[in-house]
Parts: sequence; structure tokens; C-alpha cells
Amino acid sequence: MTTRHLSALALSLAVAASAASAARAAQATPPAATVPSPEPSPVSPAVPSVAPGFKAPDVRPTAADVVGVTQQPFVGIALPDAIGMALMKNPDLAVAAANAKIASYQIRAARGAYDVRFMIEPSIKHAKSAPENAFFAGPNFGPVEQNIQNLKAGVSGQLPLGTQYSVSLAQTRVDDNTVVNAFDPYYLASLDLSVTQPLLKNAGINQSKLQLELARIGDSASRAGALAAASTTIANVENVYWDLVAAWRNAAIQEAALRNTIAQQNSNVRLAKKGAAAPIDAVESSTQVAVYQDNVFSALQTVSELQNQLKSLIVDDPADPIWRANLMPTSPVQQLPAAPHLSDELTLAMQHRPELAQAQAAQAQANADLAFAKNQMLPQVDLQLQYQGNGFAGNALPPLAAFGAQVPPGYLGGTYGNAYGNLGRFPTYSAGVVISTPIGNNTARADLAVAHEQQRIAKIQSNGVDERIVFDVRNAVQGYQSALARLYAARRARENAQAVYASEERKFKNGASTTFLVLQRETELVADEGRELQAQTDLNKAIVEMQRADGTILQANNVALDTLGKGDLQK
Repeated sequence: MTTRHLSALALSLAVAASAASAARAAQATPPAATVPSPEPSPVSPAVPSVAPGFKAPDVRPTAADVVGVTQQPFVGIALPDAIGMALMKNPDLAVAAANAKIASYQIRAARGAYDVRFMIEPSIKHAKSAPENAFFAGPNFGPVEQNIQNLKAGVSGQLPLGTQYSVSLAQTRVDDNTVVNAFDPYYLASLDLSVTQPLLKNAGINQSKLQLELARIGDSASRAGALAAASTTIANVENVYWDLVAAWRNAAIQEAALRNTIAQQNSNVRLAKKGAAAPIDAVESSTQVAVYQDNVFSALQTVSELQNQLKSLIVDDPADPIWRANLMPTSPVQQLPAAPHLSDELTLAMQHRPELAQAQAAQAQANADLAFAKNQMLPQVDLQLQYQGNGFAGNALPPLAAFGAQVPPGYLGGTYGNAYGNLGRFPTYSAGVVISTPIGNNTARADLAVAHEQQRIAKIQSNGVDERIVFDVRNAVQGYQSALARLYAARRARENAQAVYASEERKFKNGASTTFLVLQRETELVADEGRELQAQTDLNKAIVEMQRADGTILQANNVALDTLGKGDLQK
């Protein structure tokens, strides 16, 4: 290739690189703005004339009071007292505590399957029958008469392994007028022992044992549920309490701003009358007075709503005198805990959150149902053992020598005592095995499939609880850190706004500022005071949420399960 060709190639590459660079520059630099076309007149929808002649009525506000309470004196309430009242009288918590007690009673009811059942059966009988022949007839070929007195007593029941047992004693006295009769009266005694032991189905686990196990699991779940309800109740009370603190402080901020604005308006009116200020300055400050008057009423409405919300959490009687009290929180702000670490908070939560006990109870219930369902798939094989001892004694009559009758042995003579003594002389033993199973066994197969699915559901729910706890703890730690940062920033902003407002007031007094700027600085200061107040409230609530998330809220408030809802249940 010649030098001329190389020069031409280099020139082409340089031109191409320059063009590419220009294209990139054109893409990076936005195009110059163009003048838009004028917009056409809008096509507005037809609007009807509603309430013609309407204008705002000339009304005066009512007194700035909290409705439904005695305005003075204020009734102070500390946070621990509010929590204690809620734990004693909150209706939802009372129901949860009652359910826990019901679960404990159900354990006792399930144990009733193993109660020993006592039975006693006294009876008498008189029978008269026609004579059948010379031997089975009464005196002078009269009717055969029998008087029978019977008494039977015994116990029966079952054992946890499925063993069913029965023990009974019976005694009978028979008075008989039959001509051919060796004993009159005679006495019978019997001892019956029977045992049935399942060998496959219902061995080790059976319906009664399952119900007892489920009752115990239910008791654990109910107690955990009551603790979870207590945790939620405490958190709700604390959050509403701190919201009420903020509401009262906000009302104070708005009232202070109203007083300052009224003082500013009065000053402007005096200056305007002297000609030292424009009348519009007085009008402008009067407008701001109306704005802060509205803010005061809105703040008091929030106070009233939060008072009612707190009262609904701590009392259960609409006639309780506390409903007439003008509540004033007296507890100081929350003490800041040590800087939380996520791993430590997660460890605490996995040790103390009552939801974990609920999930474990659900898993245990599923496991018990599965074990029972597997057992019910087996055939029914029951070992049956029985012993019967029969005793006899009586008043021996003279033998009928004409028919070669022998004299009864001496041990057969006597009454009940001899009859019981003869129990071992005439025993009966029996043993057997009963085997049965349904063809197809569809019910047991279906129950087993259901039990497998229930166990799977319990596992999924348990994993969900673990995940939710991790979610709660992570959010709580993050929320606490964010609340600290917001409070720091809000405090700095409020301090700066306070300094700016004070400076603007000094300028105004020296004639270097205007009413508009003074009112604007005051508005900014009130807004920053509100943000600082909200940040402090958010920090208090973040501490509450962190205690709820890591499960320490119960220990921090000394919750005793046995006293939850006690005030409500004692009515």
C-alpha cells in the first residue's frame, strides 16, 4: 500500500471518529427548547348550580373544651397505671384469659376418660310359677315360689395404653319352696374379672389418649395466645398513651402560637390606627389568628379522640367514672435503651415471642393427629382375658333317702360368708383374641391423608411465624435508628427556626421587616415544633415496637398470666 493510500485511510478514520464523537455529544446534550403552541380553551363539563345563594353562615365557635369530660381539674394517669388497668380490665384480654382457663378445664375433662367408674345394683325379685311335676312343685303340688335378693357392685375403666378392665362382685339369696330342694335358702357369690388389651390398633395411642394430649397442647396454645394478646394490648396502650402526650403538647404549641399571633395582630391594629402601619398588615395578622384558632380546635379534637381510645383500652364498663375524667399523661418520655444490635434482638425474639409457642403447639397437634391416624390404619387385634369365681352355700335340707340322695358336704353349708369362701372352688377361665378390620379401610386412609396435610400446613405456618418475627425485629431496629435520626434533625430545625423567628421579630420592631415575614417565620417555627414533637413521639413508639418485636414487653411490664382480665371476670 502506498503512502498516499495510508494517508487517505488515516483521514477516513479520523473523520469517522469525529462523527461518532459528535453523535455522542449530540446524545448527551439535550436539544434546545422550542416554544410550545398555545393550548386551546378547555372543554369543561356542564356543572349544575347547586344551593344557589349559598354563603358560609355567620356562626361563633363553641367553647374550646374536650367534650364529655369534666374540664377541671385534670386527672393525671401514669403509663404503668394505664397498662395495669388494661391488663386487668381490657375486654379482649379478659376473653383471652378466659379461653386459657377453659383450656385448662378441658385437660381435666379429658382425664375423665380414665376415671374409675363405680357401679352398684341392688334388686329384689318375687317369682311364682305353676308346678311342672311332682319334683318341681311347691308343697301339696302348689305353685313354685321364689324370693330373690341380689346385690352387685363393681368398678370399671380404662388405662392410658388402651387397656379396658372390669372388676365386680355379686351376691344372691334365693328362698325356694320347691319340694325337691337341697338348700333353702341358698346363697350365691361371684367375682368377675375381665381385661381387654388392644395389641395393634388403639395400642399405645387411642382416642382417649389423643384427646388428653390435644387438650394439653390446646392449653399451651391458649396460654401463649393470652400472652400474645397481652403483648398487643400493652403495645396499643403505650402507643395511644404517647400519642395523647403528643396531642396535649401539640395543643399547647397551637395555643402559644395563637397567643403570639393575637399579640401581633393587636400591635398591628394599634400601629395602623396611628398611621404607622398599613391597615392590610392588621388584616393579614387577623387571618393568621383565624388559622391558629382552627388549629387549636383540631388539636383538642385529637386530644378527645385519643382520650376515648385510651379509656376504651383500660376500662370495660361504659359507666366507669374514668369516662368523665380529663386525662393528662404524667409519665416522662421513654428512656433510650442501649444501641440495639440486630443479632441480639433476634436472639431475644426467638426466646420470648409467644407466637413461637403457638406455632409449636400447632406443630405438636399435627404430630399427635398424624400418630393417631397411622395407628388407626392397623387391624383391630384385642386380647380378651376373663376370670369368674363362683361361690355357693346354703341351708341344707334333709336328704330324700328314698331316692338315694346324699348329704351335702359341710363346706356348702352356711350363708354369704361361706359362699364368698367358696369362690375359688368353682372358677371359670377364658382367653381369646378378637381380630377385625374393615375391607378397604377408607376412613383410616382418608384420615391419614388429612393428618399429613395438617402437618404440612403446621410446618408452613411455623416457618411463616419465624419469618414474621425476623421481619418485625429488622423493621423495629431500623425504625428505632430512623426515629433517632429524625429527632436529631427535627430538634436542630426547631432550634434554627426559633432563632430565625426571634431575629425577624427584632427586625420588625426596628422597622427592618414586615408583618408577612414575621408571620411566615412564626408559621415555620410552629411547623418545626410539630415535627420535633412528632419525631419524639415516633421515638417513644419505636421503643415500644422494639420491645414488642423482641418479646421483652411482657417481662418489662411484669405480666402474670393468672391475673390477666381478672377485673372483668370477677364481676
